[in-house]
Amino acid sequence: MSSFEVKGGKKLSGEITPQGAKNEALQIISAVLLTAEKVTVTNIPDIIDVNLLIELLGEMNVKIDRVSRDTCIFQADDVNVDYLNSDDYHKKSGRLRGSVMLAGPMLARFKKAFLPKPGGDKIGRRRLDTHIMGFEKLGAAFQYNPDGYFYLAAPELKGAHIVLDEPSVTGTANILMAAVMAKGVSTIYNAACEPYLQQLCKMLNRMGAKIIGISSNMLTIDGVDELGGTDHRLLPDMIEVGSFIGLAAMTQGDVTIKDAGLEHLGIIPERFQQLGIQMEFIGDNIHIPSQDLYEIQKYMDGGILTIYDHPWPGFTPDLLSIVLVTAIQAKGSVLIHQKMFESRLFFVDKLIDMGAQVILCDPHRAVVVGLEREQQLRGITMSSPDIRAGVALLIAALSADGKSVIQNIEQIDRGYQNIDARLQALGADIRRVG
Repeated sequence: MSSFEVKGGKKLSGEITPQGAKNEALQIISAVLLTAEKVTVTNIPDIIDVNLLIELLGEMNVKIDRVSRDTCIFQADDVNVDYLNSDDYHKKSGRLRGSVMLAGPMLARFKKAFLPKPGGDKIGRRRLDTHIMGFEKLGAAFQYNPDGYFYLAAPELKGAHIVLDEPSVTGTANILMAAVMAKGVSTIYNAACEPYLQQLCKMLNRMGAKIIGISSNMLTIDGVDELGGTDHRLLPDMIEVGSFIGLAAMTQGDVTIKDAGLEHLGIIPERFQQLGIQMEFIGDNIHIPSQDLYEIQKYMDGGILTIYDHPWPGFTPDLLSIVLVTAIQAKGSVLIHQKMFESRLFFVDKLIDMGAQVILCDPHRAVVVGLEREQQLRGITMSSPDIRAGVALLIAALSADGKSVIQNIEQIDRGYQNIDARLQALGADIRRVG
């Protein structure tokens, strides 16, 4: 098992470009199953989760021409539907949370699908209820297999009015992809409206779908009989952008994030500015100048700032770990409230061992009392529990005094492309071992 050896305390500087968006890639690549024509996808991140999904499509007999590491041409004109009922598929798909999004396209085009139990991060309960209830409304029936997967079948999908029990991004994407080829009109209310979901809607419309209400929480879909091919470019990964902002601040670095996709970042820059981090927006770039100290804002009545996750256009839960670690060296205090996942804050014990002043109130809330640069964190040996916590620990290690070892970095590699080499280009002392 590989690990990172990090010698911290270096002020990073230079330019870094975010990879293509992981969460968008998983949706877009699943959508290629909706057509027998060619679909070209560019700016694909070269990371484990995405590569595993591409591998799954290849096993299903989808033709894949990997023109370069970030460009693929897909053609699903001879899909082996029976592969989805194989032990090999159940084993591989269960390793990847994103594989659940194959169900919507498979139901739409081939009238049956297999939905594995969620894989990926161990960050708490991740329900499939939203997906299955949506498919049922469209006319699908399901059976649960004790081996750990759902079998779904629908001789004909029919348009329906669907109110989601939660604005799940993957749930919305999955139901949307099923609805685009259902008979009649479907509406999805309380739909997620993240930029990645908007991108999926725009791509499907270019393929011939009829979706209106894009960027709102009410999608209306007029089903069509078939879809055609298209070209699609993935957005920059907003989670990487936020991670690099936190990294620059914690290491007192002078870093420019190139091609950051500013118009799609929502309130992400604003949340980091609330921590006192200075930023300059130049074209589509973000420049974070070196700061000796950044001070956390308070509310107008003097109350302690609370940063919490919320469905888009609220703050993404994937960046709460980064905000938490960035606040460690700030002046002031902040309450981090992780509403969606009950295990995502459990990595703070490692930050406390490094010297951070963090109080874990319960599984969902933690208070960070900033050190104000009066003392450095100290390097320790630790393990990455999930993708985002892993990068938060990496940021802490890069700002710490001495050597840190981060184990289980396969979790980090699932979401961040070639991260060690990219950080080395900024001057980080980081080495991959094993």
